[in-house]
Amino acid sequence: MPRQDPRDTDMNSQPNNRAEPRHIAIIMDGNGRWASRRHLPRAAGHKAGVQALRGIVEHALTHRIEVLTVYAFSSENWRRPEEEVRFLMDLFITSLKEQVQELHQHGVAVSFIGDHQAFSKKLQQAITEAESLTGNNQALNLVVAANYGGRWDITNACRKLAARVAAGKLEIQELDEVQVGRTLSLGHFPEPDLFIRTGGERRISNYLLWQMAYTELYFTEVLWPDFNHQDLDIAINWYRERQRRFGQTSEQLTVSTVPD
Repeated sequence: MPRQDPRDTDMNSQPNNRAEPRHIAIIMDGNGRWASRRHLPRAAGHKAGVQALRGIVEHALTHRIEVLTVYAFSSENWRRPEEEVRFLMDLFITSLKEQVQELHQHGVAVSFIGDHQAFSKKLQQAITEAESLTGNNQALNLVVAANYGGRWDITNACRKLAARVAAGKLEIQELDEVQVGRTLSLGHFPEPDLFIRTGGERRISNYLLWQMAYTELYFTEVLWPDFNHQDLDIAINWYRERQRRFGQTSEQLTVSTVPD
């Protein structure tokens, strides 16, 4: 499935009424609790979480999902213990180097969103190399949100748009929701259809705040390292039962789907 440019298709403004989600966004929560329940260090939970992601990516390929966006490290996660943050940074680098070739072979395009200036040069280089190697792949777009926050994303887009206005490249009257959406980190992808949060929490934690305005929100008690292909199928089946109205009534949708 070739990736399209929204400037040609306005794909961000087009609601997805299909039974299958095009874009799934996940908060991979519960690694630490998974480890604690097994009397293991939190690091073991994060390692198990990486393996769980690998399985979900493989299963997303079988469902022909176009985009899979995962919350790997939020802008608030810097508040965690220094030792854990340092381990997570090292795990990012190790995982990228170990798995990027396999992802490439399966046609997965890997990209990263977030403010990466706080990362080490080594990690920034690993990110650049992964994006460069896999950038032309079309089987699945795997987007990793790292040092990402929804408020940061919106603020960053506002700064870019303000700079364009100041430079005379954009008129104030041209500023609208489409312009903002295109300028956000996921501006070249369709907005998420299905959001999944593991671990039992019922919040979106500053994740894709603009993009999830009409996303179906699915929460599960399953801890992320235990989340497998069967759990993903359950979430997708739940999504299939949802009626996505996008401001319309059920009656309008029923009429619009009746064949001529």
